[in-house]
Amino acid sequence: MKTFPSIKAALRQILATLLFVSSFSLMAETTPASETSASSTTSASSTTSAILTASIIKTHAYALHEQAKYPADFAHFDYVNPDAPKGGDIRLMATGTFDSLNPYTLKGNSPYNTPGTFKYGVGELNETLLTGTQYPGISGDEPQTAYGLIAQWIEYPKDLSWVRFHLRPEARFHDGSPITADDVVFSFHTLIEKGHPQFQNKFKDITKVNAINQQLVEFTLSGNDRKTLPLRIGEMPVLSKTFWSDKDFEKSLNTPPLLSGPYKIKRFDWGKFIEFERVEDYWGKDLAVNKGRFNFNTIRIDFYRDLTVAFEAFKAKNFDVYIEYISKNWATGFDFPALNNGEIIKEEIPHQTLAGSQGYFMNTRRELFKDVKVREALGLLFDFEWTNTSLFYGAYQRSNSYFASTELAQTGLPEDKELELLTAVKKYLPEQLFKKPFKLPVTDGSGQIRRQIRQALALLKQAGWQLQKGTLVNSKTGQPFKFEILVRQPSITRVLNPYVKNLSKVGIQAEIRVIDPSQYKQRMDEFDFDMTTFVLGQTLTPGHEQRLYFHSSNADVAGSLNLSGVNNPAVDFLVEQIIEAETRETLVAASKALDRVLLWHHYMIPNWHISHHRVAYRSFFKRPANQAKYDLAFDTWWVDKNK
Repeated sequence: MKTFPSIKAALRQILATLLFVSSFSLMAETTPASETSASSTTSASSTTSAILTASIIKTHAYALHEQAKYPADFAHFDYVNPDAPKGGDIRLMATGTFDSLNPYTLKGNSPYNTPGTFKYGVGELNETLLTGTQYPGISGDEPQTAYGLIAQWIEYPKDLSWVRFHLRPEARFHDGSPITADDVVFSFHTLIEKGHPQFQNKFKDITKVNAINQQLVEFTLSGNDRKTLPLRIGEMPVLSKTFWSDKDFEKSLNTPPLLSGPYKIKRFDWGKFIEFERVEDYWGKDLAVNKGRFNFNTIRIDFYRDLTVAFEAFKAKNFDVYIEYISKNWATGFDFPALNNGEIIKEEIPHQTLAGSQGYFMNTRRELFKDVKVREALGLLFDFEWTNTSLFYGAYQRSNSYFASTELAQTGLPEDKELELLTAVKKYLPEQLFKKPFKLPVTDGSGQIRRQIRQALALLKQAGWQLQKGTLVNSKTGQPFKFEILVRQPSITRVLNPYVKNLSKVGIQAEIRVIDPSQYKQRMDEFDFDMTTFVLGQTLTPGHEQRLYFHSSNADVAGSLNLSGVNNPAVDFLVEQIIEAETRETLVAASKALDRVLLWHHYMIPNWHISHHRVAYRSFFKRPANQAKYDLAFDTWWVDKNK
């Protein structure tokens, strides 16, 4: 599944992560408007995040709900070592393969979007107007706040009817050509007209884009969610108009694109590896947002189709960092010479990253999963407690929410503002949502789930299914209840096999099918699956991405992240309330309400989470003393030349 972060941040969480994304087990010109303020490079005050002049706000940063942490004259982020030395050639790993160097279209499989490729935050793609938001550039210590990158500062009126980005005159592509407002306008139109459908959805409330001059571009905004649009525009990759002028953007790209960031493509072999080298004269190397980051000279990323093979390669020191997602391997697999003699360090690094919406997603486009009683029954048959004890070595907590372990998660019964929002769409909701707290089933961990089986059979009977000679069949058609669980990593089958066994106890025939990442991507883009495992990246400040995940407008858009095909007026209403929220209080209430509605409709079977990164790395790596709260921030690490 594609996501569209810049490489420096793509898939920093699992998918996750996708980071955007993710992630995983990973988005009309008009006559130039008159300027209401001088087009200059005057920045905001060094002691405040913004100034107000004639009702026009000028600022070096944009924070969605709270004031930006860092002032205009900040020297560097707190979680970096500004004196980190440059140097070192490192090797990383990715899963899957690639056949295109253009990550912005539905066609082709790009290394930038290959699950796991840039979870380390070290790659390169086109720079964006802003950076530091959770998407594309994950902020290490504050949510939903963006600082100028290509844009030195931005300005907008209080009603956000428009927003202007003042570009840095020093911003350059790798061929030395300046990044101009024309490139920004070209990028916008190209992405919404020829790019992945998610771009059109993301930017649907932008009515005009205009290059006022070569360093000033204005976006005219409409709709009710204008507050989030400056962030969404800020994360848009800026493409070179000149480079793409003689190329078909909608086709797979087989030559390195012209880029603008700290790394450029040095060489690659289709599906096998891609190598980046640091750009010595990178135009943004001295910016405060980049201090202490992007320290490695070269980064080679080798592609593996199987995690078991990849781990053996890591043990043999064929690459330098391994992020472990399998608890059994973390508990029992790290007994090998390189670890025992100190050449490799195994470490659990705490974080406060939101777990993400991870689970077994059911495709409600399939007739089999349309009835909520069926979906609830399937959830009852997943025995997390036994799984955690027997397979995970007790490493995980159950995620009882789409926003697990945060103030955004629903608890108890709805109250106050949350209740008010839910009451507005009461006719679309089950009565028990207002009367009974939502709780996932809890077993004793013994593996005996007779009570859950009885409950599941009762629900299935209500939905028109009956058990006949050990097989669950439809009461009207006589068709057996059977479906496929689609996965891309063989390692997950050890978790799914016990679940399949539990399903068989009520007569359901479930088959696990493992396919390669390319096939998986294609089938997910086309919604050609029954059930699958996935992680939708979440943040402490939900916003526009909730529309991509759950809004009915994305239920039938090819390549959409609305995996379950959610098409629910109550969900649509609450998603818009999240996007339009003016205060943190309203945002929290709307998020809780959305969480509650999604859970009561059983679109997925929630999985589990942990509160630390499980990382093994070569001992020559060093990292800052102040760990980023919301990110591994591997792009702040460096190589100890003495080792």
